[in-house]
Amino acid sequence: MLRLRCLLTTTTTSSFHQFPTLSSSSYSARSSSSSKVKTMSYSTESSSNNNKKKNKLLFRQLFEKESSTYTYLLADHFHPDKPALLVDPVDRTVDRDLSLIKDLGLKLVYAINTHVHADHVTGSGLIKTKVPGVKSIISKASKASADILVEAGDKIQFGDLYLEVRATPGHTVGCVTYVTGDGPDQPQPRMAFTGDALLIRGCGRTDFQGGSSQQLYESVHSQIFTLPMDTFIYPAHDYKGFTVSTVGEEMLYNPRLTKDQETFKSIMENLKLSYPKMIDVAVPANMVCGLQDVESKAA
Repeated sequence: MLRLRCLLTTTTTSSFHQFPTLSSSSYSARSSSSSKVKTMSYSTESSSNNNKKKNKLLFRQLFEKESSTYTYLLADHFHPDKPALLVDPVDRTVDRDLSLIKDLGLKLVYAINTHVHADHVTGSGLIKTKVPGVKSIISKASKASADILVEAGDKIQFGDLYLEVRATPGHTVGCVTYVTGDGPDQPQPRMAFTGDALLIRGCGRTDFQGGSSQQLYESVHSQIFTLPMDTFIYPAHDYKGFTVSTVGEEMLYNPRLTKDQETFKSIMENLKLSYPKMIDVAVPANMVCGLQDVESKAA
């Protein structure tokens, strides 16, 4: 337990993981001719001369207090272009996030969302107006607009790192979890950005936006709880001051998802939660990548 706690403490502020250097870069979005699985990539051509030199993953966990939302910054810090991405950016904190990216000398290439949020307006649209060339990403199942629509099994690559897309509907129909890559050249332990599907000692509500308690239960158990036990869980929100958990912890201590499916459904049906105060503004805006809010302010 002491060793685990040490890992959790050091990972919440920044993480540096090693993997090979790349010698040149380019942006591409491609589909395999033998499969519908897409790979969004920034950078190509590994240099065999540099394979022994290891790079590091730069990781930052950021917080927006009004909606208790976590935004995550990941970057291939030692790649020549230092490509970076943001997971679940919030419109209120776009300037903060972009300032940090500038300070760290990174190049933002993707702004990605785990789902269509109901409690805040995504920062993706605003980011695109401030940083030309940034691509927005969301799941195809969400029916929302973005530059790139992803599905289960797709990979979002930046430098020599990538995120794997796992479909985890239930909170909404379009929820996905982004998981760091599997392999000796990828960060270990793995990291899962679970959105609202799995929270620390909880989960997202299932009573709106096409939610389903049965589907959420199946998603978490089949797509998240099957990851290695030491996989870090980074949710989109926390309301109690927690910052990170692990698959193993949630399988043992999550008060909802450790129950059988019928008990879980009963719990979710009896939460008696209030109507989300931002939903009527946030959902329409987030269906168009947050651009609705940007356009209304510019009008």
